[in-house]
Amino acid sequence: MDYITYYSSPIGKITIASNSDSIVGLWFDNQKHYASVLDSNNEQQSDLPIFKTVFNWLDVYFSGNQPNFSPKINMRGSCFQRRVWNVLLSIPYGEVVSYGTIAKQLNCRSAQAVGGAVGRNPISIIIPCHRVVGTNGKLTGYAGGLNKKHWLLNLENNFSLLNI
Repeated sequence: MDYITYYSSPIGKITIASNSDSIVGLWFDNQKHYASVLDSNNEQQSDLPIFKTVFNWLDVYFSGNQPNFSPKINMRGSCFQRRVWNVLLSIPYGEVVSYGTIAKQLNCRSAQAVGGAVGRNPISIIIPCHRVVGTNGKLTGYAGGLNKKHWLLNLENNFSLLNI
């Protein structure tokens, strides 16, 4: 069974999902692939310790600081998707990389395939898919919407630091 709760962020309501031990999902309302990894049987529950950890992480993050801890996550996806999401976890706060760079790192011929996996990331922000940009730093694709991606990049003060 999965459990869900909600967080009010400066850029909209966020749904957080857990298997009671780890985070399995974090989505903005109306995000593409919203709740795609959840069991059909889930219930609202706000007092799980993992939710308190995620709320603390999000509070630090949305205050404009880099959290110095990470909530436990459980990536639900294909082997390729999990490989891509692990690369996303290695992108430092305040930096960005291109889809093509990730494709080369994974010995994948297709930046589009990487883009598809990035777009299906079920744990937004914590697995920082917003730090992936197109060729020459072009702001492309974000399941939560480009306006949110731009806002998150500006929060990290890195939109001008396109390190690709």
